[in-house]
Amino acid sequence: MSYIRIRKHYLHVPYLLLGVLEFLLLFASFFVVENIQLQLGVIPEARISIDPVLSLVYALLLSCCSLAMGVYLALMREGFLAMFFRTLVAYCFLGALSISLLAVVWPSINLGSTNLFWAIMASTGMALVVRRLFSGIIDSDQLARRVLVLGTGPSALQLKSDYENNKRSLSIRVMGYVGPSDGAIDGRFCLEKPSDWVAFCKANGISEIIVAQQERRQSDAGIFPLDDLIKCKMAGIDVVNAVSFYERELNKVKLSLLQPSWIIFSDGFSVSRSRDFAKRAFDLLVSLLLAIILALPVLFAALLVLLETGRPILYSQIRVGKDGQPFKIYKIRSMTKDAEKGGKAVWAKANDSRITKVGAFIRNTRLDEIPQLWNVVKGDMSFVGPRPERPEFVSDLNEQIPFYSYRHVVKPGLMGWAQLNYPYGASVEDAQGKLEYDLYYTKNHSIVMDLLIMIQTVEVVLLGKGVH
Repeated sequence: MSYIRIRKHYLHVPYLLLGVLEFLLLFASFFVVENIQLQLGVIPEARISIDPVLSLVYALLLSCCSLAMGVYLALMREGFLAMFFRTLVAYCFLGALSISLLAVVWPSINLGSTNLFWAIMASTGMALVVRRLFSGIIDSDQLARRVLVLGTGPSALQLKSDYENNKRSLSIRVMGYVGPSDGAIDGRFCLEKPSDWVAFCKANGISEIIVAQQERRQSDAGIFPLDDLIKCKMAGIDVVNAVSFYERELNKVKLSLLQPSWIIFSDGFSVSRSRDFAKRAFDLLVSLLLAIILALPVLFAALLVLLETGRPILYSQIRVGKDGQPFKIYKIRSMTKDAEKGGKAVWAKANDSRITKVGAFIRNTRLDEIPQLWNVVKGDMSFVGPRPERPEFVSDLNEQIPFYSYRHVVKPGLMGWAQLNYPYGASVEDAQGKLEYDLYYTKNHSIVMDLLIMIQTVEVVLLGKGVH
């Protein structure tokens, strides 16, 4: 599957085209429905002058709702049925709700209940048909890129495992693994070293070579074919190392393959004063707006905590922030008062008996996190960034996980890239899995990426993902 790169982020071209096509269909569906209503005399003729504006608003809102529910990621990773459910929620619930709220805040943008109903019905039907056809194309491998993997050792075996577990989202077809047949890869999948790499790749339609070897120096035995790879590069065949392949295809930095030299020589991990200034202004604006919007829900949650278990309603903990500096974080209490009566930090776990009934509710809805808006205003945290951990955990994880401290080069956040892509976990292995996504964010973060994370966090709240 072909891709383009926009400001350090890789976008799959077919999914980008699908999004553009659906936006146009959304625009057309409302425009056509309103004009039919006009011809039937249901709405006054004066409305025809602003049809394009209303159609544009409708298309923008429903496109954002699709992103918020992870519709395109579900189609990419989980298949048609998962996408079908998310589409219904995105259009019929989120879409209708957001348009209704917009009409209250901005009365001049009133799409009309009848128009809205029929437009959503038409949009849902068309979107499902288009995505079903698109899903069939994806499943048939017609858009898959043919790639060759250089290596048969542990790195190649890891790549093979992840390829087989993520075939839909990777959308590639591995033609084989070049290297010794007695390596970690089953000999059935190994290929002999081609005598002419360029001719072999062109004859088999291979457009990319993934280098999955830890040792890349040209040895006397010619294990690493440096000259051949240069010729392939000159012939228009992409050559990429395994870490960059993971970054592009799975939006994470694979720790088991990561070398310090990749961090040094890759783009990203950069400092920008203008970006930091824009991010700070963005944090302040959004935090103040949310503090106003969520004031009543937070007061309601606080009242529930007070009625169930009494005071204190809020609690604070020390967390590790930017550059490893400690700061105090604030939350609405969701556990019993003696949750850590032994004085020792304990990971939260599935079905944790310390979580109260009200606590489970406010955790699922993320209401317990809202007091952290004060941390954002103070500058301890950002709205988007790696979630802050406790010093006791960080000390252990720094010793057990390579590169763990690098997640602290940016401010921690209320929501993060890892929370969208990795299930809740309470172990060293889970911390390592989340770190792969945190490093991706640290390397590539931008205001646009922050906006996308914020939009997609709606799915986390509605579906209760990543909550224990």
